[in-house]
Amino acid sequence: MEFLTTQFLLDILAIVLIDLLLAGDNAVVIALAVKSLPERERKIGITAGAAFAVVLRIGLTFFAAQLLQIQFVKLVGGLLILWIAVKLLVQDADNDEGGKEASTLWQAMLYIVIADITMSTDNILAIAGTSKGNVGLLVFGLGLSIPFVVFTSNLLSRIMDRFPAIVWIGAAILGRVGGEMIMTDPWVHVTFHPAKWLEYLVQVALTVGVVAAGKLLIGRRHRKPVAVQASGD
Repeated sequence: MEFLTTQFLLDILAIVLIDLLLAGDNAVVIALAVKSLPERERKIGITAGAAFAVVLRIGLTFFAAQLLQIQFVKLVGGLLILWIAVKLLVQDADNDEGGKEASTLWQAMLYIVIADITMSTDNILAIAGTSKGNVGLLVFGLGLSIPFVVFTSNLLSRIMDRFPAIVWIGAAILGRVGGEMIMTDPWVHVTFHPAKWLEYLVQVALTVGVVAAGKLLIGRRHRKPVAVQASGD
């Protein structure tokens, strides 16, 4: 009984550490998605986004392992993450320049839900493996991710307000996550048999690519008003 108690406590500690380590990517998505919202809607978006994330994870728990084996699931998920990263960069630039409102609460929630569906399968498997079939430990691990993600998202969104460059760092992180998902898709592995160095190279390339694509699209938006004004003159 003493061994079981010790093992149970060790499992709880492992789940806490897993939640701390894996909450970061989700927190980055949520912080970027709600950054352009008013303070009240930002709090709603962070709390509701984290709650939706846990509900989705509980629903995905029963077939997470099967999802990871389906071809194109992680590939499409990675592409969606890259699209979200670039989209949020452009929206943030629009908001900072006083243009149209960069995003609404519902848009932010949509990005959060899409990102969490695509990013959460690995996290679920880590917690499920640690819980060893113990439903109580599983629910504890998934539920514990709410306060971790809420706290981290709040902190990141406030840091982004003070230091706008953090927005670009967050988008770059999502670029790496998207690259990792794409390169670990079963179809990619079976078709191309990529070496580890190539996986890392693609992750680095997409990290830089997200930032470059964001700058390119923002630059194009800057040039459009100038072109219109010049033609009017």
